[in-house]
Amino acid sequence: MTPWLVAVAKAADLCFKPSRHGVRFSDPVAEPPGDGDGTDCCLLIEARDPDGTRRPENDLELEIYRSGTELNLMLTRLGEEQAPLLWQGSHPVWMEAVSGQRCDRPPDGAPHEAFCRRVRALLDPQGLG
Repeated sequence: MTPWLVAVAKAADLCFKPSRHGVRFSDPVAEPPGDGDGTDCCLLIEARDPDGTRRPENDLELEIYRSGTELNLMLTRLGEEQAPLLWQGSHPVWMEAVSGQRCDRPPDGAPHEAFCRRVRALLDPQGLG
């Protein structure tokens, strides 16, 4: 696992305690996004409980893409098709999964927002994206 994927897994561990996480690219030949090179990628974040038992209902998918110079993230809960999606650009926006309409942050949404902020900081430590 690349150091960048390890850092993303550690961010997930911190934000979604007490779960432990493994991170992998959804595309086996993908590479971490480069510094402003427009590289897109999609990550699968696999959850385990503290005893190491897989918890697929807590798995997440994180899409990372650039639109112009802006870095954007889309976080989806894989175990809940109806769960709202989090789009994180310069600020967080929650959207209904089916309609894409804006909605209120779910009661358990704060850790998801914190996780996206941490991943953005890993990708753009100077805060330029």
